[in-house]
Amino acid sequence: MSVSTRSPALAAATIRRTPAPPAGRDDVPASGTRDFEFDDRDFRRVADLIRQRAGIALADGKRDMVYGRLSRRLRALGLRSFKDYLDQLERDGGDEWQAFTNALTTNLTSFFREPHHFERLQEELAKRRNDGPLKIWSCAASTGEEPYSIAITACEAYGTLTPPIRILATDVDTQVLATGERGVYPIERIAGLDDAVKRRYFQRGSGPNEGKCRVHPALRQLIEFRPLNLLAPRYEVSGPFVAMFCRNVMIYFDKPTQRAILTRLVPHLADDGMLYTGHSENYLHAADIIQPCGRTLYRRAGTAA
Repeated sequence: MSVSTRSPALAAATIRRTPAPPAGRDDVPASGTRDFEFDDRDFRRVADLIRQRAGIALADGKRDMVYGRLSRRLRALGLRSFKDYLDQLERDGGDEWQAFTNALTTNLTSFFREPHHFERLQEELAKRRNDGPLKIWSCAASTGEEPYSIAITACEAYGTLTPPIRILATDVDTQVLATGERGVYPIERIAGLDDAVKRRYFQRGSGPNEGKCRVHPALRQLIEFRPLNLLAPRYEVSGPFVAMFCRNVMIYFDKPTQRAILTRLVPHLADDGMLYTGHSENYLHAADIIQPCGRTLYRRAGTAA
């Protein structure tokens, strides 16, 4: 099935002035309604463990968030205190490590978030129409809105639902990856998209699925969802990637951790590829690894245009 080729300014054509609210987690009750004791020592233990496990640096202001998310794990396991939970976690580990990481991973995303990135991506893909199959990596894919936005952009750039593109979508949180792989969302998640885009790339639910939408099966065929921890000593991925989206995740890491991650990411970037980063992230401390080449866009050091 083919679709008409659109202007390179994809986001301008597909997103209305009022975007859909981003997906996230409900953060929690403050201290007055707590069922479990949660003191400074407990918080420091949680902070140390999630830093070791996922590289996330928890500021003191995240105490209520930590309590709210992990108290659900205490209830699920029938435990009476945070000390008991953390003791069991460190002693037995197992699958609970993943549940612990999932609980503390913040996922804030939406379709075509930071639309200028998708405008630029469509321009770059249009230049490469004769380059053969291309690979793109969404490094913090969350619930899937980012890789599906990439897939739509590729379809628009090539004028077909089957562009020669493969998208790798990874995240440390296995629960959000499962959501992305299903490709089913509340209908309000696409409220900000142009009507033509909604008709072309989404299927509206009916009956028991009323109020939901599903991405077009052709988009799901372009994406591989896979768990990956950016703190891993090496990344088992198959590049090179002409585009890497690593957006709004580095803000949770300190500068040395950011640098270590970039050192592992950049070798998988094509020589003329581009790294797409979040609006609040900058890498002046890593100028020997990557250099800016546009608005929150980077290339390998020494190749920036």
